[in-house]
Amino acid sequence: MARNSWFTNFAKRTAHFAGRPAAFMLAAGFLVAWGTSGPLFGFSEHWQLIANTVTGIATFLMVFLIQNTQNRDTAAMQIKLDELIRVTKGHNALMDLEELDESEIERFRKQYEDMAARARRRLSEGATDTDSPEPS
Repeated sequence: MARNSWFTNFAKRTAHFAGRPAAFMLAAGFLVAWGTSGPLFGFSEHWQLIANTVTGIATFLMVFLIQNTQNRDTAAMQIKLDELIRVTKGHNALMDLEELDESEIERFRKQYEDMAARARRRLSEGATDTDSPEPS
């Protein structure tokens, strides 16, 4: 396996840390320290600017790091789903579905909604719901 880039490793570690209770406690601690220091600085504009700047920068950077991690996770999941479709001899046209345009995806979604409606109708009539019908 190829080694991950420094950014991938950094993004993974940062996203992992950001989701931990320690990160929440660190952020809460910053807010408590900032809030309790208000009287010391007379609740000045400078005091407010510090909190706004720090939280704005942190949020801005975290959006990109977490999005990077989310993109990788989603891509890996799509590949795994494609492999499941392939090995179960499913409908190969569904592989890489996320790359289709909106109207093509909507067409597939409608087919599966119709199959689900037919299956629910058959269930209400006492039939089973264990077949594998072809999309219409």
